[in-house]
Amino acid sequence: FPGDMLWKNFGVTRYGRVVFYDYDEIEYMTDCNFRRIPPAPNEDMEMSGEPWYSAGPHDIFPEEFATFLLGQPKIRKAFLKHHRALLDPRFWQEAQEKIRNGYVEDFYPYPQALRFRTLYAERPDEPPPA
Repeated sequence: FPGDMLWKNFGVTRYGRVVFYDYDEIEYMTDCNFRRIPPAPNEDMEMSGEPWYSAGPHDIFPEEFATFLLGQPKIRKAFLKHHRALLDPRFWQEAQEKIRNGYVEDFYPYPQALRFRTLYAERPDEPPPA
C-alpha cells in the first residue's frame, strides 16, 4: 500500500522510543533545496509518467510527502488539519533560515497541556506521583 511506504523506516524500541533507521537518507537541513514542483508546461506532460522538471540530489519537494505518508483518509485529514504547512517549501525554507541564524526550533507532537511536565508537575495541593 503506497500510503504506508515510508513507515518501514521507523521502529519502536523496547523502551517505547521511536527510532528512524534509514540513515542513508539523512541530510543536514541546510544542505537541502526545498522546492515546489513547477507547473507542467502542458497537459500531456502532466499526465506523463516521467517528470517534466529536473531534480538535483538535494532537491526535496515537500508536496510529495502527502503521496507517501498520507494514503489513509483518516491520517490525511488529521495531518492536513494540524500540519498542512509541512507540505509547503516555504515552511522548510524558513526553518533553514532560522538554523542559519543560530536558532533551532523545538517541535512538540502534542499540546503543552498533555506534556508530562504539565501533567505530572508537582502541585502544592497534591502529593507528588509515586
